[in-house]
Amino acid sequence: MSETRAPATKPGKNAFFFVVVAVILNMLSFGLIMPVMPALLFELTGRTAEESVAIGGWLSATFAIANFFAMPILGGLSDRYGRRPVLLASIGMLGIDMLIMALAPTLAFLFFGRALGGLFSATYSVANAYIADVTEPEDRGRAFGMMGAAFGIGFILGPVAGGLLGEIDTRLPFFAAAGIAGLNFLYGLFVLPESLPVENRRVFNFARANPFGALVHFSKLPKVAWFIVAIGLFQIAHAVYPSTWNFHGEIRYDWSEFEIGLSLGVVGIGSAISQAILTGYLIKRFGPMRAAAFGLTMNAVALALFSIAGAPWAAYAVILVSALGGVAMPAINTITSTLTPPNAQGELQGAQASMMAMTLIFSPVLMSQTLQTFSAPDAPIYFPGAAFLLAAIITATACIPFAIGVGVNRRAMSPAAHPK
Repeated sequence: MSETRAPATKPGKNAFFFVVVAVILNMLSFGLIMPVMPALLFELTGRTAEESVAIGGWLSATFAIANFFAMPILGGLSDRYGRRPVLLASIGMLGIDMLIMALAPTLAFLFFGRALGGLFSATYSVANAYIADVTEPEDRGRAFGMMGAAFGIGFILGPVAGGLLGEIDTRLPFFAAAGIAGLNFLYGLFVLPESLPVENRRVFNFARANPFGALVHFSKLPKVAWFIVAIGLFQIAHAVYPSTWNFHGEIRYDWSEFEIGLSLGVVGIGSAISQAILTGYLIKRFGPMRAAAFGLTMNAVALALFSIAGAPWAAYAVILVSALGGVAMPAINTITSTLTPPNAQGELQGAQASMMAMTLIFSPVLMSQTLQTFSAPDAPIYFPGAAFLLAAIITATACIPFAIGVGVNRRAMSPAAHPK
Protein backbone atom coordinates (compact mmCIF):
# COMPACT_ATOMS: atom_id res chain seq x y z
CA MET A 1 0.00 0.00 0.00
CA SER A 2 1.54 3.30 -0.98
CA GLU A 3 1.49 6.23 1.35
CA THR A 4 -1.57 8.43 0.78
CA ARG A 5 -1.22 12.17 1.20
CA ALA A 6 -3.42 13.42 4.03
CA PRO A 7 -5.66 16.42 3.51
CA ALA A 8 -4.58 19.83 4.67
CA THR A 9 -6.78 19.61 7.75
CA LYS A 10 -4.85 18.50 10.82
CA PRO A 11 -6.38 16.52 13.66
CA GLY A 12 -7.91 18.95 16.10
CA LYS A 13 -11.09 19.16 18.08
CA ASN A 14 -13.05 17.87 15.08
CA ALA A 15 -10.85 14.83 14.35
CA PHE A 16 -12.73 12.68 16.83
CA PHE A 17 -16.05 13.70 15.27
CA PHE A 18 -14.77 12.81 11.79
CA VAL A 19 -13.87 9.22 12.70
CA VAL A 20 -17.09 8.71 14.69
CA VAL A 21 -19.12 9.60 11.61
CA ALA A 22 -17.06 7.14 9.56
CA VAL A 23 -17.86 4.36 12.06
CA ILE A 24 -21.58 5.26 12.11
CA LEU A 25 -21.76 5.04 8.31
CA ASN A 26 -19.80 1.78 8.30
CA MET A 27 -22.11 0.17 10.85
CA LEU A 28 -25.15 1.53 9.02
CA SER A 29 -23.99 -0.35 5.92
CA PHE A 30 -23.44 -3.55 7.89
CA GLY A 31 -26.71 -3.29 9.83
CA LEU A 32 -28.80 -2.85 6.70
CA ILE A 33 -28.23 -6.43 5.53
CA MET A 34 -28.75 -8.34 8.79
CA PRO A 35 -32.57 -8.60 8.78
CA VAL A 36 -32.70 -9.99 5.23
CA MET A 37 -30.00 -12.66 5.37
CA PRO A 38 -32.46 -15.49 6.20
CA ALA A 39 -34.69 -14.40 3.28
CA LEU A 40 -31.72 -14.14 0.89
CA LEU A 41 -30.50 -17.61 1.84
CA PHE A 42 -34.02 -18.96 1.30
CA GLU A 43 -34.05 -17.29 -2.13
CA LEU A 44 -30.72 -18.87 -3.11
CA THR A 45 -31.08 -22.30 -1.48
CA GLY A 46 -34.79 -22.86 -0.83
CA ARG A 47 -34.01 -23.67 2.81
CA THR A 48 -36.00 -22.35 5.79
CA ALA A 49 -34.41 -20.41 8.66
CA GLU A 50 -34.08 -23.59 10.74
CA GLU A 51 -32.23 -25.25 7.84
CA SER A 52 -30.11 -22.30 6.66
CA VAL A 53 -28.89 -20.93 10.00
CA ALA A 54 -25.76 -23.11 9.73
CA ILE A 55 -24.99 -21.60 6.31
CA GLY A 56 -25.16 -18.17 7.91
CA GLY A 57 -22.60 -19.35 10.45
CA TRP A 58 -20.23 -20.56 7.71
CA LEU A 59 -20.57 -17.22 5.90
CA SER A 60 -19.49 -15.45 9.08
CA ALA A 61 -16.62 -17.90 9.50
CA THR A 62 -15.43 -17.24 5.94
CA PHE A 63 -15.28 -13.51 6.66
CA ALA A 64 -13.44 -14.18 9.93
CA ILE A 65 -10.81 -16.49 8.40
CA ALA A 66 -9.83 -13.83 5.87
CA ASN A 67 -9.96 -11.14 8.55
CA PHE A 68 -7.77 -13.16 10.93
CA PHE A 69 -4.87 -13.16 8.49
CA ALA A 70 -5.42 -9.60 7.25
CA MET A 71 -6.03 -7.61 10.43
CA PRO A 72 -2.49 -7.53 11.90
CA ILE A 73 -1.12 -6.61 8.48
CA LEU A 74 -3.61 -3.77 8.14
CA GLY A 75 -2.86 -2.64 11.69
CA GLY A 76 0.87 -2.69 11.01
CA LEU A 77 0.39 -0.77 7.77
CA SER A 78 -1.60 1.86 9.66
CA ASP A 79 1.35 2.25 12.06
CA ARG A 80 3.67 2.72 9.06
CA TYR A 81 1.61 4.78 6.60
CA GLY A 82 -1.06 6.30 8.84
CA ARG A 83 -4.66 5.46 9.72
CA ARG A 84 -6.35 7.28 6.85
CA PRO A 85 -5.26 5.16 3.84
CA VAL A 86 -6.12 1.92 5.65
CA LEU A 87 -9.54 3.27 6.63
CA LEU A 88 -10.22 4.30 3.04
CA ALA A 89 -9.24 0.88 1.68
CA SER A 90 -11.43 -0.85 4.26
CA ILE A 91 -14.47 1.32 3.59
CA GLY A 92 -14.11 1.06 -0.17
CA MET A 93 -13.89 -2.72 -0.11
CA LEU A 94 -17.00 -2.90 2.09
CA GLY A 95 -18.93 -1.26 -0.74
CA ILE A 96 -17.60 -3.79 -3.25
CA ASP A 97 -18.51 -6.65 -0.88
CA MET A 98 -22.07 -5.34 -0.59
CA LEU A 99 -22.40 -5.06 -4.38
CA ILE A 100 -21.19 -8.63 -4.90
CA MET A 101 -23.80 -9.92 -2.44
CA ALA A 102 -26.51 -7.73 -3.94
CA LEU A 103 -25.90 -9.27 -7.36
CA ALA A 104 -25.07 -12.81 -6.18
CA PRO A 105 -26.81 -15.41 -8.40
CA THR A 106 -25.56 -18.34 -6.30
CA LEU A 107 -24.44 -19.09 -2.77
CA ALA A 108 -20.81 -19.26 -3.93
CA PHE A 109 -20.89 -15.53 -4.73
CA LEU A 110 -21.96 -14.76 -1.15
CA PHE A 111 -18.95 -16.67 0.17
CA PHE A 112 -16.64 -14.87 -2.28
CA GLY A 113 -17.97 -11.47 -1.22
CA ARG A 114 -17.58 -12.29 2.46
CA ALA A 115 -13.99 -13.47 1.95
CA LEU A 116 -13.08 -10.34 0.00
CA GLY A 117 -14.69 -8.13 2.64
CA GLY A 118 -12.80 -9.91 5.42
CA LEU A 119 -9.44 -9.27 3.76
CA PHE A 120 -9.93 -5.51 3.99
CA SER A 121 -12.20 -5.10 7.01
CA ALA A 122 -10.29 -2.84 9.41
CA THR A 123 -12.60 0.13 9.93
CA TYR A 124 -13.41 -0.38 13.59
CA SER A 125 -9.94 -1.46 14.77
CA VAL A 126 -8.09 1.29 12.87
CA ALA A 127 -10.68 3.79 14.10
CA ASN A 128 -9.81 2.72 17.66
CA ALA A 129 -6.12 3.34 16.90
CA TYR A 130 -7.15 6.73 15.48
CA ILE A 131 -8.90 7.56 18.75
CA ALA A 132 -5.80 6.55 20.72
CA ASP A 133 -3.78 8.94 18.51
CA VAL A 134 -5.94 12.00 19.16
CA THR A 135 -6.92 11.57 22.82
CA GLU A 136 -5.02 11.64 26.10
CA PRO A 137 -4.99 8.40 28.14
CA GLU A 138 -7.26 9.87 30.83
CA ASP A 139 -9.87 10.75 28.19
CA ARG A 140 -9.88 7.45 26.30
CA GLY A 141 -12.57 5.79 28.40
CA ARG A 142 -15.11 8.38 27.34
CA ALA A 143 -13.75 8.38 23.78
CA PHE A 144 -14.01 4.62 23.38
CA GLY A 145 -17.48 4.83 24.91
CA MET A 146 -18.47 7.32 22.23
CA MET A 147 -17.05 4.99 19.59
CA GLY A 148 -19.25 2.25 20.99
CA ALA A 149 -22.17 4.67 20.85
CA ALA A 150 -21.39 5.34 17.18
CA PHE A 151 -21.43 1.61 16.64
CA GLY A 152 -24.84 1.52 18.33
CA ILE A 153 -26.23 4.42 16.29
CA GLY A 154 -25.37 2.55 13.12
CA PHE A 155 -27.23 -0.41 14.52
CA ILE A 156 -30.25 1.72 15.37
CA LEU A 157 -30.68 2.99 11.84
CA GLY A 158 -29.27 0.13 9.75
CA PRO A 159 -31.37 -2.87 10.78
CA VAL A 160 -34.63 -0.92 10.91
CA ALA A 161 -34.01 0.52 7.44
CA GLY A 162 -32.85 -2.89 6.23
CA GLY A 163 -36.02 -4.50 7.50
CA LEU A 164 -38.18 -1.93 5.74
CA LEU A 165 -36.24 -2.18 2.48
CA GLY A 166 -36.25 -5.97 2.72
CA GLU A 167 -40.04 -5.95 2.75
CA ILE A 168 -39.84 -4.32 -0.70
CA ASP A 169 -37.08 -6.48 -2.17
CA THR A 170 -34.57 -8.87 -0.58
CA ARG A 171 -31.65 -7.40 -2.54
CA LEU A 172 -32.45 -3.72 -1.93
CA PRO A 173 -30.69 -3.44 1.48
CA PHE A 174 -27.46 -4.67 -0.11
CA PHE A 175 -27.57 -1.99 -2.80
CA ALA A 176 -28.35 0.62 -0.15
CA ALA A 177 -25.42 -0.60 1.97
CA ALA A 178 -23.09 -0.34 -1.04
CA GLY A 179 -24.25 3.21 -1.67
CA ILE A 180 -23.68 4.26 1.94
CA ALA A 181 -20.22 2.70 1.90
CA GLY A 182 -19.47 4.72 -1.23
CA LEU A 183 -20.56 7.95 0.47
CA ASN A 184 -18.45 7.03 3.49
CA PHE A 185 -15.43 6.53 1.22
CA LEU A 186 -15.91 10.00 -0.28
CA TYR A 187 -16.34 11.45 3.21
CA GLY A 188 -13.04 9.93 4.30
CA LEU A 189 -11.28 10.95 1.09
CA PHE A 190 -12.19 14.65 1.34
CA VAL A 191 -12.84 15.26 5.05
CA LEU A 192 -11.03 12.80 7.32
CA PRO A 193 -7.58 14.07 8.41
CA GLU A 194 -4.62 11.84 9.23
CA SER A 195 -4.14 11.26 12.95
CA LEU A 196 -0.71 9.60 13.22
CA PRO A 197 2.23 12.05 13.20
CA VAL A 198 5.24 11.04 11.11
CA GLU A 199 7.44 10.91 14.20
CA ASN A 200 5.18 8.26 15.76
CA ARG A 201 5.28 5.92 12.76
CA ARG A 202 7.37 2.78 12.73
CA VAL A 203 8.87 0.47 10.13
CA PHE A 204 6.51 -2.25 8.93
CA ASN A 205 7.63 -5.63 10.32
CA PHE A 206 5.93 -8.65 8.78
CA ALA A 207 7.19 -10.91 11.57
CA ARG A 208 4.98 -8.92 13.94
CA ALA A 209 2.29 -8.04 11.38
CA ASN A 210 1.20 -11.59 10.59
CA PRO A 211 -1.55 -12.80 12.97
CA PHE A 212 0.58 -15.33 14.79
CA GLY A 213 3.52 -12.94 15.09
CA ALA A 214 1.30 -10.19 16.50
CA LEU A 215 -0.28 -12.51 19.05
CA VAL A 216 3.11 -13.97 20.02
CA HIS A 217 4.51 -10.45 20.43
CA PHE A 218 1.74 -9.41 22.80
CA SER A 219 1.83 -12.78 24.60
CA LYS A 220 5.28 -11.70 25.83
CA LEU A 221 3.72 -8.61 27.41
CA PRO A 222 1.70 -9.89 30.39
CA LYS A 223 0.34 -6.42 31.09
CA VAL A 224 -1.65 -6.67 27.86
CA ALA A 225 -1.81 -10.38 27.02
CA TRP A 226 -4.36 -11.49 29.60
CA PHE A 227 -6.78 -8.77 28.51
CA ILE A 228 -6.47 -9.90 24.89
CA VAL A 229 -7.32 -13.45 25.98
CA ALA A 230 -10.37 -12.09 27.83
CA ILE A 231 -11.36 -10.18 24.68
CA GLY A 232 -11.12 -13.41 22.69
CA LEU A 233 -13.42 -15.33 25.04
CA PHE A 234 -15.83 -12.40 25.19
CA GLN A 235 -15.99 -12.30 21.39
CA ILE A 236 -16.69 -16.04 21.17
CA ALA A 237 -19.76 -15.45 23.31
CA HIS A 238 -20.74 -12.16 21.67
CA ALA A 239 -20.83 -13.86 18.26
CA VAL A 240 -24.22 -15.27 19.26
CA TYR A 241 -25.79 -11.92 18.32
CA PRO A 242 -24.64 -11.36 14.71
CA SER A 243 -24.66 -15.08 13.85
CA THR A 244 -28.04 -16.12 15.31
CA TRP A 245 -30.19 -13.13 16.28
CA ASN A 246 -31.97 -12.82 12.93
CA PHE A 247 -32.51 -16.59 12.59
CA HIS A 248 -33.42 -16.89 16.28
CA GLY A 249 -36.03 -14.15 15.94
CA GLU A 250 -37.71 -15.89 13.03
CA ILE A 251 -37.56 -19.35 14.63
CA ARG A 252 -38.55 -18.48 18.19
CA TYR A 253 -40.80 -15.44 17.76
CA ASP A 254 -41.89 -15.75 14.10
CA TRP A 255 -40.55 -12.27 13.39
CA SER A 256 -40.65 -10.76 9.89
CA GLU A 257 -37.70 -8.91 8.33
CA PHE A 258 -39.05 -5.64 9.69
CA GLU A 259 -39.55 -7.06 13.19
CA ILE A 260 -36.01 -8.45 13.18
CA GLY A 261 -34.70 -5.04 12.10
CA LEU A 262 -36.78 -3.27 14.74
CA SER A 263 -35.43 -5.48 17.52
CA LEU A 264 -31.86 -4.84 16.36
CA GLY A 265 -32.64 -1.13 16.30
CA VAL A 266 -33.70 -1.30 19.96
CA VAL A 267 -30.44 -3.13 20.74
CA GLY A 268 -28.59 -0.26 19.06
CA ILE A 269 -30.49 2.38 21.05
CA GLY A 270 -29.64 0.68 24.33
CA SER A 271 -26.00 0.29 23.35
CA ALA A 272 -25.66 3.89 22.16
CA ILE A 273 -27.19 5.35 25.33
CA SER A 274 -25.15 3.10 27.60
CA GLN A 275 -21.84 3.78 25.89
CA ALA A 276 -22.36 7.50 25.31
CA ILE A 277 -23.51 8.27 28.86
CA LEU A 278 -22.65 5.43 31.24
CA THR A 279 -19.25 4.25 30.02
CA GLY A 280 -17.31 7.49 30.50
CA TYR A 281 -18.85 8.05 33.94
CA LEU A 282 -18.08 4.56 35.23
CA ILE A 283 -14.48 4.61 33.98
CA LYS A 284 -13.85 8.06 35.47
CA ARG A 285 -15.58 7.20 38.75
CA PHE A 286 -14.41 3.65 39.37
CA GLY A 287 -11.53 3.08 36.94
CA PRO A 288 -11.50 0.91 33.81
CA MET A 289 -10.96 -2.33 35.75
CA ARG A 290 -14.16 -2.11 37.76
CA ALA A 291 -16.09 -0.71 34.81
CA ALA A 292 -15.00 -3.65 32.64
CA ALA A 293 -15.85 -6.16 35.39
CA PHE A 294 -19.33 -4.64 35.65
CA GLY A 295 -19.77 -4.84 31.88
CA LEU A 296 -18.68 -8.49 31.69
CA THR A 297 -21.05 -9.41 34.52
CA MET A 298 -24.01 -7.68 32.92
CA ASN A 299 -23.27 -9.39 29.60
CA ALA A 300 -23.30 -12.82 31.25
CA VAL A 301 -26.56 -12.06 33.06
CA ALA A 302 -28.25 -10.73 29.89
CA LEU A 303 -27.21 -13.75 27.80
CA ALA A 304 -28.56 -16.14 30.44
CA LEU A 305 -31.86 -14.21 30.49
CA PHE A 306 -32.08 -14.24 26.67
CA SER A 307 -31.84 -18.03 26.77
CA ILE A 308 -35.11 -18.26 28.74
CA ALA A 309 -36.93 -15.31 27.11
CA GLY A 310 -39.72 -17.30 25.47
CA ALA A 311 -41.85 -14.34 24.36
CA PRO A 312 -41.02 -11.19 22.34
CA TRP A 313 -41.82 -8.87 25.26
CA ALA A 314 -39.33 -10.78 27.43
CA ALA A 315 -36.63 -10.43 24.77
CA TYR A 316 -37.18 -6.66 24.65
CA ALA A 317 -36.99 -6.48 28.45
CA VAL A 318 -33.64 -8.28 28.47
CA ILE A 319 -32.31 -5.88 25.83
CA LEU A 320 -32.39 -3.20 28.55
CA VAL A 321 -30.15 -5.38 30.73
CA SER A 322 -27.79 -6.21 27.86
CA ALA A 323 -27.30 -2.50 27.15
CA LEU A 324 -25.45 -2.17 30.46
CA GLY A 325 -22.94 -4.71 29.20
CA GLY A 326 -21.84 -2.25 26.53
CA VAL A 327 -19.40 -0.81 29.06
CA ALA A 328 -17.12 -3.88 28.83
CA MET A 329 -15.25 -3.42 25.54
CA PRO A 330 -14.62 0.37 25.80
CA ALA A 331 -13.25 -0.18 29.31
CA ILE A 332 -10.95 -3.01 28.20
CA ASN A 333 -9.84 -0.93 25.20
CA THR A 334 -8.96 1.87 27.62
CA ILE A 335 -6.81 -0.55 29.61
CA THR A 336 -4.90 -2.03 26.68
CA SER A 337 -4.38 1.24 24.81
CA THR A 338 -3.04 2.92 27.95
CA LEU A 339 -0.51 0.11 28.40
CA THR A 340 0.73 0.33 24.78
CA PRO A 341 3.12 3.00 23.33
CA PRO A 342 1.85 5.46 20.69
CA ASN A 343 3.80 3.89 17.80
CA ALA A 344 2.21 0.47 18.39
CA GLN A 345 -1.47 1.42 18.76
CA GLY A 346 -2.27 0.13 15.26
CA GLU A 347 -0.46 -3.12 16.01
CA LEU A 348 -2.36 -3.46 19.30
CA GLN A 349 -5.72 -2.92 17.65
CA GLY A 350 -4.67 -5.29 14.86
CA ALA A 351 -3.72 -7.98 17.38
CA GLN A 352 -6.98 -7.53 19.26
CA ALA A 353 -8.95 -7.61 16.03
CA SER A 354 -6.99 -10.67 14.93
CA MET A 355 -7.90 -12.39 18.19
CA MET A 356 -11.52 -11.46 17.55
CA ALA A 357 -11.32 -12.74 13.99
CA MET A 358 -9.71 -15.98 15.15
CA THR A 359 -12.61 -16.58 17.54
CA LEU A 360 -15.08 -15.67 14.79
CA ILE A 361 -13.68 -18.42 12.58
CA PHE A 362 -15.48 -21.01 14.68
CA SER A 363 -17.81 -19.15 17.06
CA PRO A 364 -20.53 -18.31 14.47
CA VAL A 365 -20.50 -21.97 13.41
CA LEU A 366 -20.64 -23.04 17.05
CA MET A 367 -23.52 -20.71 17.89
CA SER A 368 -25.51 -21.32 14.69
CA GLN A 369 -25.09 -25.09 14.94
CA THR A 370 -26.23 -24.97 18.56
CA LEU A 371 -29.34 -23.02 17.55
CA GLN A 372 -30.05 -25.41 14.69
CA THR A 373 -29.53 -28.51 16.83
CA PHE A 374 -31.87 -27.41 19.59
CA SER A 375 -34.55 -25.80 17.36
CA ALA A 376 -34.93 -28.60 14.80
CA PRO A 377 -38.19 -30.60 14.82
CA ASP A 378 -36.25 -33.72 15.82
CA ALA A 379 -34.15 -31.95 18.48
CA PRO A 380 -33.25 -34.16 21.47
CA ILE A 381 -34.34 -31.26 23.70
CA TYR A 382 -36.22 -28.37 22.10
CA PHE A 383 -34.51 -25.27 23.51
CA PRO A 384 -34.07 -22.39 21.02
CA GLY A 385 -32.26 -20.40 23.71
CA ALA A 386 -29.41 -22.92 23.96
CA ALA A 387 -26.93 -20.76 22.04
CA PHE A 388 -27.50 -17.84 24.42
CA LEU A 389 -26.99 -20.08 27.45
CA LEU A 390 -23.70 -21.32 25.99
CA ALA A 391 -22.66 -17.70 25.35
CA ALA A 392 -23.45 -16.79 28.96
CA ILE A 393 -21.16 -19.56 30.23
CA ILE A 394 -18.31 -18.46 27.94
CA THR A 395 -18.70 -14.83 29.03
CA ALA A 396 -18.43 -15.87 32.66
CA THR A 397 -15.26 -17.79 31.77
CA ALA A 398 -13.76 -14.61 30.24
CA CYS A 399 -13.70 -13.13 33.74
CA ILE A 400 -10.82 -15.48 34.69
CA PRO A 401 -8.08 -14.11 32.37
CA PHE A 402 -9.47 -10.63 32.94
CA ALA A 403 -8.99 -11.02 36.71
CA ILE A 404 -5.41 -12.28 36.15
CA GLY A 405 -4.70 -9.23 33.97
CA VAL A 406 -6.05 -6.94 36.67
CA GLY A 407 -3.77 -8.60 39.21
CA VAL A 408 -0.74 -7.95 36.99
CA ASN A 409 -1.75 -4.31 36.52
CA ARG A 410 -3.40 -3.53 39.84
CA ARG A 411 -1.79 -0.13 40.34
CA ALA A 412 -2.40 1.07 36.76
CA MET A 413 -6.03 -0.05 36.90
CA SER A 414 -6.89 1.63 40.19
CA PRO A 415 -9.38 4.55 40.24
CA ALA A 416 -6.53 6.80 41.45
CA ALA A 417 -4.82 6.29 38.11
CA HIS A 418 -7.94 7.62 36.39
CA PRO A 419 -8.99 10.66 38.46
CA LYS A 420 -12.52 11.98 38.43
